[in-house]
Amino acid sequence: MNKIYKGVFIHESSYVDDEVVLGNGTKIWHFSHVLNNCKIGENCSLGQNVVIGPNVEVGNDVKIQNNVSIYEGVTLQDGVFCGPSCVFTNVINPRSEVVRKDEYRRTTVKKGASIGANATVVCGHDLGEYCFIAAGAVVTKEVKPYALMAGTPAKRIGWMSKLGGKLDNDLICPIDGSQYVQVDEDTIKEKND
Repeated sequence: MNKIYKGVFIHESSYVDDEVVLGNGTKIWHFSHVLNNCKIGENCSLGQNVVIGPNVEVGNDVKIQNNVSIYEGVTLQDGVFCGPSCVFTNVINPRSEVVRKDEYRRTTVKKGASIGANATVVCGHDLGEYCFIAAGAVVTKEVKPYALMAGTPAKRIGWMSKLGGKLDNDLICPIDGSQYVQVDEDTIKEKND
């Protein structure tokens, strides 16, 4: 039976194990399960059929859509968006008959990153701040901040702003007019940084 968390909504069909910290304003929807020793920040939303943990940390203001599993070794920083049915792996070469729990590779999804529906993030590759992974993409290497990644394997096809606007060659956000500058071929940053 779920214990009472003040300021948290847990649907009656979901389970929260012992030793879990849930931040104020978080909502856990139908048929989800948060396993032992997880910490989920404030104002998060876990959609239907979400599994988290064990031993996973999720920041504040994270949205995890339906049918997503966040395995041990994955960390989601503040403001991350995980689209429906996106996938995180935890080992490179899984076999049903071979136990590889000591081979889990860490993956950090940094602040503000968005992962599209049905995308796959292969373990051991961090996703940079405010990057955008297109639906169905397969991430097989580290992703730079603000990178727009698409394809199988995913390649950078452009840049995205903090607000999720696709940047043209002038690197000006079409949403709020904020400006970015090219540091090198594979790196941009906000102009005021």
